[in-house]
Amino acid sequence: MSVLQELVTAIRTGSVEVVDLTAPLSSETPILKLPPPFSDTITFGLEEISRYDERGPAWYWNNIHTGEHTGTHLDAPVHWVTAKDGEDVSQIAPLKLVAPAAVIDVSDRVATDPDFLLEIDDVRAWESQHGPLPTGGWLLVRTGWDARSDDQAGFLNANETGPHTPGISVECAKWLAEEAPVVGVGVETVGTDAGQAFGFDPAFPCHSYVLGAGKYGLTQLQNLATLPPTGAVVIAAPLPIVGGSGSPARVLALVER
Repeated sequence: MSVLQELVTAIRTGSVEVVDLTAPLSSETPILKLPPPFSDTITFGLEEISRYDERGPAWYWNNIHTGEHTGTHLDAPVHWVTAKDGEDVSQIAPLKLVAPAAVIDVSDRVATDPDFLLEIDDVRAWESQHGPLPTGGWLLVRTGWDARSDDQAGFLNANETGPHTPGISVECAKWLAEEAPVVGVGVETVGTDAGQAFGFDPAFPCHSYVLGAGKYGLTQLQNLATLPPTGAVVIAAPLPIVGGSGSPARVLALVER
């Protein structure tokens, strides 16, 4: 059999599992909330066009209303000022949307510290056990935050000092952008940066450095707990929006069982 035929057979027989890493997209999907005077994205919404009625007797369809960065989505480089002349989401090479994944699990530390920041030493410790990060692959950070994904308040976890969600330190973000061989970073939170990253130097370092380096972000992922530390292949499928800074995406993983 050809390689592709072998893959299809493996999927059908269950020796390769297709894992959905995507959060369901609805009006209840948590969204980012920015303080004034900044503008916010809208919640996802459906506007019915017809549903087997006088507007269209044999068909059901809707208009959708959403922001580019709502739900599970991909950040393109042009999303951030450090890459304002970079790729929009329609310009991302398809080859980069199918890539191996390294999964680092820090959920135990996040459980006791919602402001946990991933450091270079954490990645180095992972590499000492599992080998180097995959060239052209994704670093996926499992925090356990997807358990909150059906609750806007719990997902943003904000108080008078702002949101408190885990993320990546300034030094680690810079290292992932400039030295690590990955194509991007994936997280379970509303954005690739920590909730308190507005106060870092630079502010929102994962956006600033990673997107500035022409790399990508995946956010609001689910089911990372079902992936092995190495060996999974991620398929990220954003809409090719011309001029788009990002797009909601269906993100799947292929895992050998």
